[in-house]
Amino acid sequence: MILVGASVGTLSGFFGIGGGMILIPLLLLIGVDIKSAIGISIVQMVFSSFYGSYLNYKRGSLILGDGLFVGAGGFIGGFIGAWVSLNVPEVVLEYLFLGLLIFALYRLFQAKVSEDGGSVKSLNRAVLFFVGLIIGIFAISLGVGGSIMLTPILVGFLHYPIKKGVSAGLFFVTFSSISGLIAHIFAGDIDLRSALFVAFASLVGVYLGVYLKEIVTSSKHKRYLLIMYMVALAILIKKLLIG
Repeated sequence: MILVGASVGTLSGFFGIGGGMILIPLLLLIGVDIKSAIGISIVQMVFSSFYGSYLNYKRGSLILGDGLFVGAGGFIGGFIGAWVSLNVPEVVLEYLFLGLLIFALYRLFQAKVSEDGGSVKSLNRAVLFFVGLIIGIFAISLGVGGSIMLTPILVGFLHYPIKKGVSAGLFFVTFSSISGLIAHIFAGDIDLRSALFVAFASLVGVYLGVYLKEIVTSSKHKRYLLIMYMVALAILIKKLLIG
Protein backbone atom coordinates (compact mmCIF):
# COMPACT_ATOMS: atom_id res chain seq x y z
CA MET A 1 0.00 0.00 0.00
CA ILE A 2 2.87 2.39 0.83
CA LEU A 3 4.63 1.66 -2.48
CA VAL A 4 1.40 2.08 -4.42
CA GLY A 5 0.65 5.37 -2.63
CA ALA A 6 4.11 6.85 -3.30
CA SER A 7 3.98 5.88 -6.98
CA VAL A 8 0.49 7.28 -7.54
CA GLY A 9 1.41 10.45 -5.62
CA THR A 10 4.31 11.11 -8.00
CA LEU A 11 1.99 10.80 -10.99
CA SER A 12 -0.54 13.03 -9.25
CA GLY A 13 1.95 15.84 -8.69
CA PHE A 14 3.47 15.62 -12.17
CA PHE A 15 0.28 15.27 -14.22
CA GLY A 16 -2.08 17.20 -11.95
CA ILE A 17 -4.42 14.23 -11.61
CA GLY A 18 -6.15 12.90 -8.52
CA GLY A 19 -4.61 9.49 -9.14
CA GLY A 20 -7.77 7.40 -9.04
CA MET A 21 -7.45 6.51 -12.72
CA ILE A 22 -4.18 4.73 -11.89
CA LEU A 23 -4.79 3.76 -8.27
CA ILE A 24 -8.08 1.88 -8.73
CA PRO A 25 -6.71 -0.58 -11.35
CA LEU A 26 -3.62 -1.16 -9.18
CA LEU A 27 -5.75 -1.90 -6.12
CA LEU A 28 -7.93 -4.28 -8.12
CA LEU A 29 -4.79 -6.10 -9.29
CA ILE A 30 -3.69 -6.76 -5.69
CA GLY A 31 -7.13 -8.08 -4.72
CA VAL A 32 -9.04 -5.08 -3.32
CA ASP A 33 -12.74 -5.07 -4.23
CA ILE A 34 -14.07 -2.24 -6.40
CA LYS A 35 -16.06 -0.38 -3.73
CA SER A 36 -13.14 -0.40 -1.28
CA ALA A 37 -10.80 0.66 -4.10
CA ILE A 38 -12.97 3.68 -4.91
CA GLY A 39 -13.09 4.66 -1.22
CA ILE A 40 -9.30 4.36 -0.83
CA SER A 41 -8.82 6.33 -4.04
CA ILE A 42 -10.97 9.22 -2.82
CA VAL A 43 -9.07 9.47 0.49
CA GLN A 44 -5.77 9.48 -1.40
CA MET A 45 -7.05 12.19 -3.75
CA VAL A 46 -7.93 14.48 -0.82
CA PHE A 47 -4.39 14.22 0.58
CA SER A 48 -2.48 14.47 -2.70
CA SER A 49 -4.57 17.27 -4.23
CA PHE A 50 -4.48 19.45 -1.11
CA TYR A 51 -0.72 19.10 -0.62
CA GLY A 52 0.02 19.36 -4.35
CA SER A 53 -2.07 22.52 -4.68
CA TYR A 54 -0.23 24.05 -1.73
CA LEU A 55 3.12 23.31 -3.41
CA ASN A 56 1.91 24.68 -6.76
CA TYR A 57 0.64 27.86 -5.10
CA LYS A 58 3.98 28.42 -3.39
CA ARG A 59 5.75 27.96 -6.73
CA GLY A 60 3.38 30.45 -8.43
CA SER A 61 1.84 28.01 -10.93
CA LEU A 62 -1.67 27.93 -9.42
CA ILE A 63 -4.21 30.61 -10.48
CA LEU A 64 -6.85 30.76 -7.73
CA GLY A 65 -9.45 33.01 -9.39
CA ASP A 66 -11.25 30.82 -11.96
CA GLY A 67 -10.28 27.69 -10.05
CA LEU A 68 -12.49 28.60 -7.11
CA PHE A 69 -15.64 28.75 -9.26
CA VAL A 70 -14.82 25.54 -11.12
CA GLY A 71 -13.99 23.96 -7.76
CA ALA A 72 -17.29 25.05 -6.21
CA GLY A 73 -19.14 23.34 -9.05
CA GLY A 74 -16.99 20.26 -8.57
CA PHE A 75 -17.75 20.22 -4.84
CA ILE A 76 -21.50 20.05 -5.47
CA GLY A 77 -21.01 17.67 -8.39
CA GLY A 78 -19.06 15.35 -6.10
CA PHE A 79 -22.11 14.86 -3.85
CA ILE A 80 -24.30 14.19 -6.88
CA GLY A 81 -21.67 11.82 -8.29
CA ALA A 82 -21.66 9.73 -5.11
CA TRP A 83 -25.44 9.31 -5.50
CA VAL A 84 -25.11 8.57 -9.22
CA SER A 85 -22.58 5.79 -8.54
CA LEU A 86 -25.21 4.00 -6.47
CA ASN A 87 -28.11 4.41 -8.91
CA VAL A 88 -26.73 4.41 -12.46
CA PRO A 89 -25.27 1.27 -14.10
CA GLU A 90 -21.48 1.40 -14.09
CA VAL A 91 -21.23 0.53 -17.79
CA VAL A 92 -23.29 3.60 -18.73
CA LEU A 93 -20.95 5.88 -16.83
CA GLU A 94 -17.90 4.19 -18.33
CA TYR A 95 -19.05 4.69 -21.92
CA LEU A 96 -19.86 8.34 -21.24
CA PHE A 97 -16.45 8.73 -19.61
CA LEU A 98 -14.83 7.07 -22.64
CA GLY A 99 -16.41 9.67 -24.93
CA LEU A 100 -15.22 12.52 -22.71
CA LEU A 101 -11.72 11.05 -22.52
CA ILE A 102 -11.43 10.79 -26.31
CA PHE A 103 -12.63 14.38 -26.66
CA ALA A 104 -10.16 15.55 -23.99
CA LEU A 105 -7.28 13.76 -25.71
CA TYR A 106 -8.17 15.41 -29.03
CA ARG A 107 -8.36 18.90 -27.49
CA LEU A 108 -5.06 18.46 -25.70
CA PHE A 109 -3.39 17.20 -28.88
CA GLN A 110 -4.65 20.25 -30.83
CA ALA A 111 -3.66 22.78 -28.15
CA LYS A 112 -0.63 24.96 -28.77
CA VAL A 113 2.01 24.96 -26.06
CA SER A 114 1.92 28.31 -24.23
CA GLU A 115 4.73 29.52 -22.02
CA ASP A 116 3.97 29.76 -18.31
CA GLY A 117 4.11 33.54 -18.41
CA GLY A 118 1.44 33.80 -21.10
CA SER A 119 -1.94 35.44 -20.60
CA VAL A 120 -4.91 33.37 -19.47
CA LYS A 121 -8.33 33.78 -21.06
CA SER A 122 -11.29 33.72 -18.65
CA LEU A 123 -14.88 32.51 -18.96
CA ASN A 124 -18.15 33.59 -17.40
CA ARG A 125 -18.21 32.42 -13.78
CA ALA A 126 -21.53 30.65 -14.24
CA VAL A 127 -20.02 28.67 -17.13
CA LEU A 128 -17.02 27.76 -15.00
CA PHE A 129 -19.32 26.60 -12.19
CA PHE A 130 -21.37 24.46 -14.61
CA VAL A 131 -18.24 22.90 -16.12
CA GLY A 132 -17.04 22.02 -12.61
CA LEU A 133 -20.45 20.59 -11.70
CA ILE A 134 -20.60 18.22 -14.70
CA ILE A 135 -17.00 17.09 -14.28
CA GLY A 136 -17.54 16.55 -10.54
CA ILE A 137 -20.53 14.28 -11.18
CA PHE A 138 -18.57 12.05 -13.57
CA ALA A 139 -15.41 12.13 -11.49
CA ILE A 140 -16.70 10.96 -8.13
CA SER A 141 -19.16 8.46 -9.62
CA LEU A 142 -16.13 6.73 -11.19
CA GLY A 143 -13.71 7.28 -8.29
CA VAL A 144 -11.40 9.69 -10.15
CA GLY A 145 -10.57 13.33 -9.43
CA GLY A 146 -11.84 14.96 -12.64
CA SER A 147 -8.71 16.80 -13.72
CA ILE A 148 -8.32 14.36 -16.60
CA MET A 149 -11.30 16.16 -18.16
CA LEU A 150 -10.69 19.66 -16.81
CA THR A 151 -7.05 20.13 -17.82
CA PRO A 152 -7.70 19.69 -21.58
CA ILE A 153 -10.58 22.19 -21.33
CA LEU A 154 -8.32 24.77 -19.69
CA VAL A 155 -5.45 24.16 -22.11
CA GLY A 156 -7.49 23.50 -25.26
CA PHE A 157 -10.24 26.13 -24.90
CA LEU A 158 -8.97 28.76 -22.46
CA HIS A 159 -5.38 28.58 -23.71
CA TYR A 160 -3.91 28.10 -20.26
CA PRO A 161 -0.15 27.50 -20.18
CA ILE A 162 0.21 23.74 -19.84
CA LYS A 163 1.74 23.76 -16.35
CA LYS A 164 -0.85 26.20 -15.00
CA GLY A 165 -3.60 24.02 -16.50
CA VAL A 166 -2.17 20.98 -14.73
CA SER A 167 -1.96 22.90 -11.44
CA ALA A 168 -5.59 24.07 -11.80
CA GLY A 169 -6.67 20.51 -12.55
CA LEU A 170 -5.12 19.27 -9.33
CA PHE A 171 -6.72 22.15 -7.40
CA PHE A 172 -10.11 21.09 -8.76
CA VAL A 173 -9.55 17.58 -7.39
CA THR A 174 -9.40 19.07 -3.87
CA PHE A 175 -13.04 20.19 -4.09
CA SER A 176 -14.53 17.17 -5.82
CA SER A 177 -12.68 14.63 -3.67
CA ILE A 178 -13.61 16.25 -0.34
CA SER A 179 -17.31 16.16 -1.20
CA GLY A 180 -16.95 12.59 -2.44
CA LEU A 181 -15.17 11.64 0.79
CA ILE A 182 -17.96 13.10 2.95
CA ALA A 183 -20.58 11.22 0.95
CA HIS A 184 -18.69 7.91 1.12
CA ILE A 185 -18.04 8.27 4.87
CA PHE A 186 -21.78 8.55 5.43
CA ALA A 187 -22.25 5.48 3.21
CA GLY A 188 -19.72 3.64 5.42
CA ASP A 189 -17.82 1.97 2.56
CA ILE A 190 -14.24 3.23 3.16
CA ASP A 191 -11.41 0.99 4.45
CA LEU A 192 -9.88 3.86 6.41
CA ARG A 193 -6.77 2.00 7.63
CA SER A 194 -5.63 1.02 4.12
CA ALA A 195 -6.67 4.41 2.77
CA LEU A 196 -4.46 6.29 5.24
CA PHE A 197 -1.42 4.14 4.41
CA VAL A 198 -1.86 4.98 0.72
CA ALA A 199 -2.69 8.64 1.37
CA PHE A 200 0.28 9.47 3.62
CA ALA A 201 2.70 7.64 1.31
CA SER A 202 1.33 9.61 -1.63
CA LEU A 203 2.48 12.90 -0.05
CA VAL A 204 6.12 11.96 -0.62
CA GLY A 205 5.34 11.16 -4.25
CA VAL A 206 3.42 14.41 -4.74
CA TYR A 207 6.43 16.45 -3.62
CA LEU A 208 8.62 14.64 -6.14
CA GLY A 209 6.03 14.93 -8.91
CA VAL A 210 5.58 18.70 -8.47
CA TYR A 211 9.35 19.17 -8.48
CA LEU A 212 9.71 17.20 -11.73
CA LYS A 213 6.84 19.17 -13.31
CA GLU A 214 8.60 22.46 -12.67
CA ILE A 215 11.95 21.42 -14.17
CA VAL A 216 10.64 19.77 -17.37
CA THR A 217 9.93 21.96 -20.44
CA SER A 218 6.30 22.72 -21.38
CA SER A 219 6.58 20.90 -24.73
CA LYS A 220 7.89 17.74 -23.06
CA HIS A 221 5.26 18.03 -20.35
CA LYS A 222 2.52 18.10 -22.99
CA ARG A 223 4.06 15.04 -24.66
CA TYR A 224 4.06 13.14 -21.37
CA LEU A 225 0.47 14.19 -20.71
CA LEU A 226 -0.62 12.83 -24.08
CA ILE A 227 1.08 9.51 -23.33
CA MET A 228 -0.67 9.35 -19.95
CA TYR A 229 -4.04 10.05 -21.59
CA MET A 230 -3.49 7.33 -24.20
CA VAL A 231 -2.60 4.81 -21.48
CA ALA A 232 -5.76 5.75 -19.57
CA LEU A 233 -7.79 5.38 -22.75
CA ALA A 234 -6.31 1.94 -23.41
CA ILE A 235 -7.07 0.82 -19.84
CA LEU A 236 -10.68 1.96 -20.10
CA ILE A 237 -11.23 0.36 -23.52
CA LYS A 238 -9.74 -2.92 -22.25
CA LYS A 239 -12.08 -2.86 -19.26
CA LEU A 240 -15.13 -2.19 -21.43
CA LEU A 241 -14.32 -4.78 -24.11
CA ILE A 242 -12.57 -7.51 -22.11
CA GLY A 243 -13.45 -6.84 -18.47
